[in-house]
Amino acid sequence: MLLTFEMMAPLMFGGLIIFMLIGFPVAFSLAAVGLFFGLISIDAGFFGAIYLQNLPLRIFGIMSNDLLLAIPFFTFMGAILERCGLAEDLLEGTGQLFGSVPGGLAYAVIVVGAILGAITGTVAASVIAMGMISLPIMIRYGYDKKLATGVIAASGTITQLIPPSLVLVVLADQLGRSVGDMYKGAIGPSILQTAIFALYILALSIWKPSMMPPLPAEARTLHGRALWSRVLWGMVPSVVLIFLVLGTIFMGLATPTEAGAMGAVGAIILAAAHRRLTWPLVRQGMGTTMRITSMVIYILIGSTVFSLVFQGVDGPLWIEHLLAKLPGGTTGFLIFVNIFVFFLAFFLDFFEIAFIIVPLLAPVADKMGIDLIWFGVLLCVNMQTSFMHPPFGFALFYLRGIAPSSIKSSEIYWGAIPWVFLQIVLVVIVIFWPGSVTYWLDKGTGVDPASVDLNVPTIDYGTREDPAMDEPEAPPPRN
Repeated sequence: MLLTFEMMAPLMFGGLIIFMLIGFPVAFSLAAVGLFFGLISIDAGFFGAIYLQNLPLRIFGIMSNDLLLAIPFFTFMGAILERCGLAEDLLEGTGQLFGSVPGGLAYAVIVVGAILGAITGTVAASVIAMGMISLPIMIRYGYDKKLATGVIAASGTITQLIPPSLVLVVLADQLGRSVGDMYKGAIGPSILQTAIFALYILALSIWKPSMMPPLPAEARTLHGRALWSRVLWGMVPSVVLIFLVLGTIFMGLATPTEAGAMGAVGAIILAAAHRRLTWPLVRQGMGTTMRITSMVIYILIGSTVFSLVFQGVDGPLWIEHLLAKLPGGTTGFLIFVNIFVFFLAFFLDFFEIAFIIVPLLAPVADKMGIDLIWFGVLLCVNMQTSFMHPPFGFALFYLRGIAPSSIKSSEIYWGAIPWVFLQIVLVVIVIFWPGSVTYWLDKGTGVDPASVDLNVPTIDYGTREDPAMDEPEAPPPRN
């Protein structure tokens, strides 16, 4: 069978799908498919061997990218804060604050999930911390098991959307946009997601209050000044750290990498304040950071190998022609992309989607005139569901690992489904209300630079008809 140039791009894409369905590691699948089709393309004369000499330069560019340093800093910060006692203080204080109303513990989990998301940036840290602390208490006081596991897993996934999310850093790098703008764009959807979750709990507390009874009087041990002191002790350090990390980025005082470094130092200080700063704690944080950072870099290198060869066989042009023929124009493109990403999230995690799919979709979106910050935040909202999809959602795996044996896996899976639909509601809102993202971005001057007409007046210096005028004037005589 003779291969034609037009067949290479779809064959590469299909080969990658087959490798991933087999279960081969994604980073090595990307590199293997890229190199295999690269050799075939050289042999078939589609491009020369010299084309692959771009590969070392691309890999060097990845390793020297200062922006990617934000990933280990934020990961280390989250790993330290996961074990420093901050989550315990936050959950206990807010749980006592809302405990007198039906669903009070669920409200506390949602609020603490949002706060932890803003200071840790990692889903695992939020889900594990809240699951270990709040799940036994919720079960003890009569909460429905599906509701308890669902609200914990969903509140942990808000971390993926709330700055300084690692997903937003990766998306900004892949889309070629500022991390600060990506963070600003995610503020509105993250607030909306938190509000949607809280409204769902409010509706359930009115409709089925038996699923989430209030804490009994004997369990509400803190009152008055003691209660507010406990709440403030958990809140104030968190607010300070959030400002240290995000405020310096938004104010232009620090780059995301510098803010991540400050956040890591802040996490160490908080751990010391809680008297939990030990060498085993630091070593565990460093181990977690090393594993996640290595995984990200290997996936990024593999995706670079794949994308280089894919571009050599006009893969982006094939994707563009394929998506440009969709009915409905821009709206049809957005609907297709979100459905596509939603189903991919059953099998791929957010890093894999960001490194494989986003580089293929971004050029098409840019040519359609779609704001790439809004597009990136929309994809981030969609990729939240990758943590909640039964049966492969990572948040569900984390929760299963720390949940007591009395809670069945089926209860965790069924409990996640309503929250997946709530996340899809946010996807729809962001599509039809772009202002939820763009409102927080810098508006600029509102003037189109192309429309500015600069009229510089010319100065007439006259003409010198006497050549003697060009001679330099003699200095005055010295006495």
